[in-house]
Amino acid sequence: PTGGAPTMEGPRGLKPLVAVGQVTSTPDKELNFAACAGLVREAAERGACLVFLPEGFDYIGSDTAQTLSLAEGLDGDLMGRYVKLAKECGVWLSLGGFHERGHDWPTTRRIYNCHALLDPAGNLVATYRKTHLCDVELEGRVSMKESSFTNPGTEIVAPVDTPAGKLGLSICYDLRFPEISLALRRAGAEILTYPSAFTIPTGSAHWEVLLRARAIESQCYVVAAAQTGQNHERRTSYGHSLVVDPWGTVVAQCREGTGLCYAEIDLAYLHRVRREIPVQAHRRHDLYGTVGLPPA
Repeated sequence: PTGGAPTMEGPRGLKPLVAVGQVTSTPDKELNFAACAGLVREAAERGACLVFLPEGFDYIGSDTAQTLSLAEGLDGDLMGRYVKLAKECGVWLSLGGFHERGHDWPTTRRIYNCHALLDPAGNLVATYRKTHLCDVELEGRVSMKESSFTNPGTEIVAPVDTPAGKLGLSICYDLRFPEISLALRRAGAEILTYPSAFTIPTGSAHWEVLLRARAIESQCYVVAAAQTGQNHERRTSYGHSLVVDPWGTVVAQCREGTGLCYAEIDLAYLHRVRREIPVQAHRRHDLYGTVGLPPA
């Protein structure tokens, strides 16, 4: 469905359909691939042009040692299987958080959290490596230190033209930093995607409100594929994969458990929202970042 304020609804007609996957990844890479491949094939049969999978779609390890031991390069077997899957199904794949052994693995023994985008020909058209690493300590509830085994990315990647619109890539904890969404909007993004593995305490408090805020402030569609359920004995993920339109309305959302939700991307509606509330033209870039500094 498309959504938003009824008075601002865009013209009806055939619009690109996107599918958003919700999975429960475990340390078992074979089972994870089977589950994800099943969702991709189902989405392709439904007519989706672009399928989104969450952070950790490849696996979620039970500890740091296992996480590092299971990682592969982008030229490895697992990514090769997703390349074949994209070609077989004729869809774009947003693979939202691949545990990547980069070129520096032999020296750093650390990985990258890599968002890989494949086109229907199986070409790797973009890679974004997570720039904001999740080091969070909620006493008695959540303890995470992603920086202890992950290298931070060094750049924001330019939006990519897809059949659904210009897609800006982020990952999970990046959601808490509006600077990246606004930078992608300035670069032409029409869809922002936040593949995630939110915990239950942080997800229940912040997930939907942050995603809707990013959509409203950037006037973009926001697509968020998520992990759900018990990934292993010490981790349970929040789920609630969803799509938000540029007005801030949740237009699609997964139920509990694994599965898919679907949304049409109405770019005519997006551009109408931007025309009627032209916040991008109203931004005061001459002022931001200058608080407390002497005049130039």
